[in-house]
Amino acid sequence: MARKLAKSTLERFAKRLEEERKRLEEILERLEAEREQARLSESAAEHAADPENAEGGSLALELEMDLSLEQNTRALLEKVKHAQRRMEEGLYGICEVTGKPIPIARLEALPYATTVVEAADQA
Repeated sequence: MARKLAKSTLERFAKRLEEERKRLEEILERLEAEREQARLSESAAEHAADPENAEGGSLALELEMDLSLEQNTRALLEKVKHAQRRMEEGLYGICEVTGKPIPIARLEALPYATTVVEAADQA
């Protein structure tokens, strides 16, 4: 039988998840604003990554890094929202794979965790 987290513990994790959701959304908004600003302030030719040109290669690498950051942030945001949905459903702290309680220490480290460590690669 899965353990039921204390109300105060759930409230603490709910607050952490909400703060993380807001932080990630702010990062995404900032990345979008920066991308829009770059579009407006520079000509299309300056964005063209010319492999013959060191500056073009640098711009291409910078764009690739920004896109990777955005993808990673979106993926993490989805994990946070998923954990919040599980909390609303009364399933927070229960492993999606095994049905076992997720240790509090794991939730402290990763409040959006939805599996025990042993099942993390199965989710």
